[in-house]
Amino acid sequence: MDRIYELKMCYDIIIIGAGPGGLTAGIYARSRMMKTLIIEAGRVGGQLISLYPEKGIHNYPGFESVQARKLSDRLYAQAESLGCDIHDNEKVNEVLDGDEELIVNTSKSQYHAKSVIVAIGMGNFNPKKMCIPGEAELTDKGVTYILPVKEGLVGRKVVLFGGGNSAIEMALISDTVTDTAIVHRKPEFRADECNVDALKHSNVRTVMNTAAVSFNGSGKLESVTLNRNGETYDVPADLAVVNIGIDADLEVLKKWDLKLTEDGRVVVDLDMSTSRNGIFACGDVVDYDGKNKLIITACGEAATASQSAYKFVKKPYWA
Repeated sequence: MDRIYELKMCYDIIIIGAGPGGLTAGIYARSRMMKTLIIEAGRVGGQLISLYPEKGIHNYPGFESVQARKLSDRLYAQAESLGCDIHDNEKVNEVLDGDEELIVNTSKSQYHAKSVIVAIGMGNFNPKKMCIPGEAELTDKGVTYILPVKEGLVGRKVVLFGGGNSAIEMALISDTVTDTAIVHRKPEFRADECNVDALKHSNVRTVMNTAAVSFNGSGKLESVTLNRNGETYDVPADLAVVNIGIDADLEVLKKWDLKLTEDGRVVVDLDMSTSRNGIFACGDVVDYDGKNKLIITACGEAATASQSAYKFVKKPYWA
């Protein structure tokens, strides 16, 4: 599409964020024939691509199991095939009120829209660090926060750190090709029971009630020092995968004049509307009592946000 024409166009809806929620919102917007632009600050796919692209997802309806990367690719392909304009590596800086429209200023251009959906997930996020000796020096030299492709695991001694679904699922993937252990500082995992059960029936060694003390090696990871009940010992390892959560950066929301919760997420009504007229939100960026942070939850909220934006823009007689 010609860039000059784009600058003059007023979209029916601009969706900020191209993770599962944002892409789903675009799919539903196009089913209503709304002119739709999706803007993503990084790579299309959100956390699916940035944090655990190789992970198998077992609780997304319609798939017995689907790799995170492949689920992202399918959502992307569907949104694009329906006619969504999709821009990646373009950060939204401002969302301003115009004359009966919203003005979205980005790092590359300016766009006009009749409605906006905020679907930025956890914003500019980074994996949480363990902040122990050797971590910084050995990052990308055996210490990593994303599980490598399966072929890159063969023959390695892998130690994973974490107690949630992602950590366990990564351990199960690694277990299919190499020697694998998972270390958790608590006595129980916080993951779904089906994942914990699968772990019990695998060859993955589980090390509970244990904290990491340091990553060791000269130029590359050679071992990990652990502490359990005051006893310190070394475990040989040439790959340590840390999956203990993410540090979210949602500071940009303060610039958009939205009502936020105490922890900085967007307050929404049941129809996913925000405190600003014409702006809706969905996915991990929103919070409310009983919120469940799942991919399917983000997609459900996205469908609601898209329908609400349609009613706001088109004002059908039944709305």
